[in-house]
Amino acid sequence: MQAVLTKQNISVESIKQALSAKIDSAGFTAWIAPLQFEIENNCLTLAAHNQFAADYVKKEYENVLKNVAADFRLDLNICVKSYNNGFVNGANDNVVCEYKTNITPVVKSVKKNAFEKFISSDENAFAVAACKKIAMGNASFPLLFIYGPEGCGKTMLVNCICSQSDSQVVMMSGGQFVAEFTRSLRDNTIFSFKDYCRNCDTFILDDVCALAGKRATMDEFLQLIIDLQNAGKNIVLTANSIPSALNGFDKRAQSVFASGLVVDVVAPNAYVRRNMLIKAGVESEIADVLSKRLESNGHLVNGVVNKIKTYEELMGEHVNMDIASRLLGDLIEKSRTPLAMVKSMCEKMCVSYDEICGNSRTRRLVRARQIMMYVLKNSTNLSLTEIGNVCGGRDHATVVYALSQIENQKTSDLMLIAEIQDLEKICK
Repeated sequence: MQAVLTKQNISVESIKQALSAKIDSAGFTAWIAPLQFEIENNCLTLAAHNQFAADYVKKEYENVLKNVAADFRLDLNICVKSYNNGFVNGANDNVVCEYKTNITPVVKSVKKNAFEKFISSDENAFAVAACKKIAMGNASFPLLFIYGPEGCGKTMLVNCICSQSDSQVVMMSGGQFVAEFTRSLRDNTIFSFKDYCRNCDTFILDDVCALAGKRATMDEFLQLIIDLQNAGKNIVLTANSIPSALNGFDKRAQSVFASGLVVDVVAPNAYVRRNMLIKAGVESEIADVLSKRLESNGHLVNGVVNKIKTYEELMGEHVNMDIASRLLGDLIEKSRTPLAMVKSMCEKMCVSYDEICGNSRTRRLVRARQIMMYVLKNSTNLSLTEIGNVCGGRDHATVVYALSQIENQKTSDLMLIAEIQDLEKICK
């Protein structure tokens, strides 16, 4: 950066120090420090490398910059550096630089059966069908938003789209988009980066959550989505929650994400986990046991497979049930007692275990008891008497009544169904 002094001997460094005291360190490092400072004729000129950066600095920091300049009795001018290293308003030198991505290019070898490697359950059938439609290139929805918990298979699905599509696909992670966008600003290649993202038939961003809180990156990304939609291109986004529940995104971003087809992918159930293990070469006897004991996380299942294969390769010994129990003891979730399940559900429902076991007949507690009994009936092999005992010594008739009440309410209460499904995960 240049450091030019005025006749009054005001140093650029002193101005930078004053700015750094008024602007948060992240903002100063990302936007103010890269500017080229010049002081001439009682005017502080701040030159950005491109128009986007200049516009953003004006929008976010112009008031602070004016106040600091005024403290030094200087006027303020924010501009863009021209081709000949002068300073002119409205100049933009991005077009002279060629953007070269750091992202490893996807090697395209179209596989018409790519989705066969994704072991799906009935709950995920809709999401898989939507992904196949995108891969075929004849989807009626321009934006597909896939959400679900960690390890449910979102990344595998978008990789299947990329593999099976015979059209031009640009795919990157959310972290890669942030890094490439920032680098293009630094290297004066922002317009070439824009062209790179738009020169495709399908654009895939895996983990949009990485953009949370990054306003400049988010603004550019939303414009990218709008441009792709206007051009009739396909867009696929993944996240860990529905658009309206994304943290760090404003209402505009959430509404854009929700404007397309929003589908969820559930975590692999015991059936899917068993098939994943067997397909990876694990013996059916071991797969039967592990599928019931492992958490509902595809990453964990892959970790188990890798550990078994590596053990057999290094030790030259076939993994039987005894070896698997010892080898995977740190990965297998321990069986939970009914009491532990009830206490976990109490915590989830914001009631105390003492209240559940007490004699209070308030509507809130009665409903909580009935839901817990219903979840225990569906998620365990406990008898009705055992369920009554763990829920405060309720008799058989009380448990039967609770089950019938919840069963009847489920037919018209979608929130209740979602709450039950959430609690059942605790007991698995």
